[in-house]
Amino acid sequence: MAHAQRVNLQPAYVLHRRSFRETSFLVELFTIEYGRVTVMARGAHKAKSQVPGLLQSFMPLLVSWSGRGELTTLTRVEAKQYAVRLQGDCLFAGLYLNELLMRLLHKWDTHTELYKIYGKTIEILQTPPLLQKTLRSFEKSLLEILGYGILSQSDRSIVQRFLPDQFYRFIPGSGFLLSETEETFSAGPNVFSGKNLLAIAAEDWRDNSILSDAKRLTRFALAPLLGNQPVYSRTLLRKPLEKLDELKK
Repeated sequence: MAHAQRVNLQPAYVLHRRSFRETSFLVELFTIEYGRVTVMARGAHKAKSQVPGLLQSFMPLLVSWSGRGELTTLTRVEAKQYAVRLQGDCLFAGLYLNELLMRLLHKWDTHTELYKIYGKTIEILQTPPLLQKTLRSFEKSLLEILGYGILSQSDRSIVQRFLPDQFYRFIPGSGFLLSETEETFSAGPNVFSGKNLLAIAAEDWRDNSILSDAKRLTRFALAPLLGNQPVYSRTLLRKPLEKLDELKK
């Protein structure tokens, strides 16, 4: 699509920001109509600027920008609603969502439905404790929207393709293959029971073994897309909160 030269009051979230030169920020935004966009917040580091207080992750914003090419200039930002505060594991989970979007979304690709799902997920994360089903549902939706869907809830053929008492091996890029014997996790981390695959497809998260298998499955599906670079935010979920500032350096 052609890059818009002037955009006014676009709903957006901040995925990441970093200092640029002495007084500015480079900000990665996830917007409802333009997807992932990079803007320069000129003069945001100045003492009287209120922009840094608004350019926070997880806060629903309305942003305006103008310019040509990949890098545009932020001209206005305002809070769309109340400030959002994520705490503990929910904060680290939010950072994980942001990292996935930063690494998997191409700039200027519109993903309106994903934007809405992201917003709803952030709302859920505001109320601790962190529920694993929240992350699994988001990962599953993300993969489906990007065209790498596995076990789509809307795919009615799944109940014919998987038998509860059989086991299946997941091959990234190829899908599921029926195993000749009743293999378990010890036979290979990419082997799953048909019973749990059917539950994952239905997003029935009532059993911990289903959540565990969903986590393994999404890791396998995401790995080829993320490449060799580790997912840094995953390690935060295993670190105490007081280490956050140190880990961000």
